Amino acid sequence: MAKKRVIVVTDGDGRAKAAARQAARNLGLHYIERSAGTPTLASGAALAAMAKQAPVEPVIVMFDDHGKKGKGLGERALEEFAADPEIEIVGAVAVASNTKSDRPVTVDESVTKEGEVTGGPVGKSGSPEPPGHKRLEGDTVGILSRLEIPKIVGVGDLGKMDSQDAVEKGALITTRAIREILDEQQM
Repeated sequence: MAKKRVIVVTDGDGRAKAAARQAARNLGLHYIERSAGTPTLASGAALAAMAKQAPVEPVIVMFDDHGKKGKGLGERALEEFAADPEIEIVGAVAVASNTKSDRPVTVDESVTKEGEVTGGPVGKSGSPEPPGHKRLEGDTVGILSRLEIPKIVGVGDLGKMDSQDAVEKGALITTRAIREILDEQQM
């Protein structure tokens, strides 16, 4: 049986939800509305069941720890979600936050608030981190390095970034980050 291809997003607040929904529309993907929330309230098993029913793929699914250090509800749900044998995570949009993570993640690339792709991490505002800063910090990113994810793209706070990712502007930064994953997967 073919696995359902999924892109995970490590944010879930109202603006992030709107940006992810808009990006999915922009790219013709399916977005799981019930995955949004701060923190993630749905179980990983429930989200996997919803993803498997999606009419198109890849499917966009959100996970959020709501600022909790360590393994919060979002990371627990993502861990359970990723363990489903019928789910294949083809990429992750790792969202930076002001939470100083005890488990930051190395990203393959990031999309800045200007829409430029850079080889290193960005901060919550979407600006590139200073030279020597190698990993993206956020509240729901620690688990990403423990999962087999082919491409991790860093971004600032979805739907925000000095209004550069506003839904009214088409959620262009979120769309670009997801597009980078799709291009890598040749989808």
